[in-house]
Amino acid sequence: MKIAVWILIFLGTFLFMEFMAWFTHKYIMHGFLWSLHKDHHKKDHDSWFERNDAFFIFYAVVSMVLFYLGAQTDFWYGWPLGFGILAYGIAYFFVHDIFIHQRFKLLRNANNWYAKGVRRGHKMHHKHLGKNDGECFGMLIVPFKYFKK
Repeated sequence: MKIAVWILIFLGTFLFMEFMAWFTHKYIMHGFLWSLHKDHHKKDHDSWFERNDAFFIFYAVVSMVLFYLGAQTDFWYGWPLGFGILAYGIAYFFVHDIFIHQRFKLLRNANNWYAKGVRRGHKMHHKHLGKNDGECFGMLIVPFKYFKK
């Protein structure tokens, strides 16, 4: 029974992170922490790293704290919560940084309807270079209007 609960917590956390990606992007990255996120929309540097990468660090720390709590206390829920955040972070990195932005030259030839829709939706978001007016959505759930067969 504990394994089933562990799996449900893991999956629930992974799915909740999609909401957190949307919320963080809309209200924090395009809000009071725009100063960290703006270099992601308009490159003002020559570095491979962006100030925007600080957001990955935040979620990594949250995940590590949950692992620590799971290992050092009776809060065993820390393990599936931490792994759910970690799994979403890995998926986000692959979809957003590798697939869409090509920070590593992989997955360049993916051209199925889902790949095209994700790229199209993200491109529409990035056409707005300022803090306002950019449509925000998660990584996996992109509005259906961007999917054309």
